Amino acid sequence: MTRYLISFDDGWMTFPEEDLPAVAEAALAVVQEAQDAGVWVYGAGLESQRASIVATDGSITDGPYPETKEVIGGFAVVDVPSREEALEWAAKIAVACRCAQEVREILPDPPELEQGAPQAGSAHQPEPA
Repeated sequence: MTRYLISFDDGWMTFPEEDLPAVAEAALAVVQEAQDAGVWVYGAGLESQRASIVATDGSITDGPYPETKEVIGGFAVVDVPSREEALEWAAKIAVACRCAQEVREILPDPPELEQGAPQAGSAHQPEPA
């Protein structure tokens, strides 16, 4: 299967504050549905405008910068057989969160990780017993 990143821009989620409980309930229902279907890997909202940039020399600066037009507000990762199925999950998330969703395919793990090299456990692959 292939993993897909489903995300939305921080400014896309606009609805009256009093609707937040209903939006949260709808979003949690989609997460539960994805978990029950065995496709949910991980998802989270991101703190607005609180990022740090670490350069290759180790220096750290605050970002994103004010000229940045789009900042990820939240995301989900699903592991599904096709892009079409990822788009179906994105549509469910879009309805629940009341905002458009962007879908991108995540590159597969390098072959050395797929062939038994030690790796950390992931949310969608339980640790061996």
